[in-house]
Amino acid sequence: MDERFLITGSEGCIGAWVLRQLVAEGVPCVAFDLAASGRRLRQIAGDDVADSITYAQGDLTLDGDMERVMAEHAPTHIVHLAGLQVPFVAADPVLGALVNVAGTVRVLEAARHSGGTVRGLSYASSAAVYDPSGELRPRTLYGVYKRCNEETARHYAESLGVSSVGLRPWTVFGVGRDQGVTSAPTSAIQAVVRGESYEIPYTGSMAMQYTADVAAAFVAAARAHPAEPASYDLPGVVMSVDEVIAGIEAAVPGASGRITSTGAELPIVALTPGPSLLELVPELTLTPFADAVAQTAARFAELDAAP
Repeated sequence: MDERFLITGSEGCIGAWVLRQLVAEGVPCVAFDLAASGRRLRQIAGDDVADSITYAQGDLTLDGDMERVMAEHAPTHIVHLAGLQVPFVAADPVLGALVNVAGTVRVLEAARHSGGTVRGLSYASSAAVYDPSGELRPRTLYGVYKRCNEETARHYAESLGVSSVGLRPWTVFGVGRDQGVTSAPTSAIQAVVRGESYEIPYTGSMAMQYTADVAAAFVAAARAHPAEPASYDLPGVVMSVDEVIAGIEAAVPGASGRITSTGAELPIVALTPGPSLLELVPELTLTPFADAVAQTAARFAELDAAP
């Protein structure tokens, strides 16, 4: 069956990895972002992959941009990843609401008015919708906005016939993850590859999710056809920060003793208690943590060695 994917937030880490997978599958895709150039995609997969993408510059906070891209490219599937992360939402709550909440409404409206062209839609929620006890009681404004999106998507599914799948990532790590509070494990890998030290600025536990696995989950979710609207927790490996550090030290030569951690635990439950995406897409697999760290370190080393 012919497919054409539209990825919003294509310049972000997950967006770049989604594009990487779709290019490998031979699926036409359109990258939609404020300054769509493939910067992170070039970092993770090289210029040849990035140059094979159709880029569409636009702003989800403006009237007409999403509609223009839909009319020009008629996608069959949408992976909606555009959004501002925790620090940026905290710094500018109004802009955060425009991008994260109103932008998601624009995407759902675009699917609603596509005339049936859009067959599947996945979007990024977050584990930040939970508090440390596992209740749907976000502790950050970012989490509040993500929870709002889940309820908006539920309404669109139940009342307007727009099916979608929301996914709740936790600590996504891999090349290209260079923003947000939980980017620290990736920064630690990059630092020790360079022979430097790094301090992770929090403690506690989290679910570690490799970028390639996360991308595969968003693509599979966009292709799925759930009977009921739902948001799913992304599967991952629950680890303490100390275990993450030990895993990096074991996988990267010369890393021993270079990574430390300090600070409070993150204000999100370590093991998210909601439905897992594996219930909807059971064929998904997880890359072992050691392999994912080794792959990430190897790519960082290649990038550092490049002229």
